[in-house]
Amino acid sequence: MEEVHGPLDSELAGLARCLGERLAAAGWRVTAAESCTGGWIAKAITDIPGSSGWLDTALVTYANTAKERLLGVPADDLERFGAVSEPVVHAMAAGVREWAGADLACATSGIAGPGGGTPEKPVGRVWLAWAGPAGVATACHDFAGDREAVRRQTVAVALEGLLARVPA
Repeated sequence: MEEVHGPLDSELAGLARCLGERLAAAGWRVTAAESCTGGWIAKAITDIPGSSGWLDTALVTYANTAKERLLGVPADDLERFGAVSEPVVHAMAAGVREWAGADLACATSGIAGPGGGTPEKPVGRVWLAWAGPAGVATACHDFAGDREAVRRQTVAVALEGLLARVPA
């Protein structure tokens, strides 16, 4: 079977490789809590040889109960704001970082489509968070494209955000 790699696959590999080099140089370990990306961040990272030296763990917390149970996301936040929200990804990133004891963490939660969108939260809406020594940062993006495109773009932004937070 022939593998087909597009420009974004190369972009993800380049970001993951650069992230790994930076993390290794800093002596840092990273972790992730993924919802809409379903383990794709972990896949991009583990595609890089030697990633066991800097990837601690990655959790796919797709169900709200998993977000609560494994990451400590408050049930009240899930009820009031929904899974695709700033308070929830903030809690996911902080929770997975604490749980893993890692230096740096990222979290994703979004509506990849094709269904599930609302006027308030359209398909393509993704919240991301990064937790590190300087605290937790969040970002909201409205990505275009089909389900795969939304997820790929989310992985790229997640990796870029991690990379930006590792000492050079």
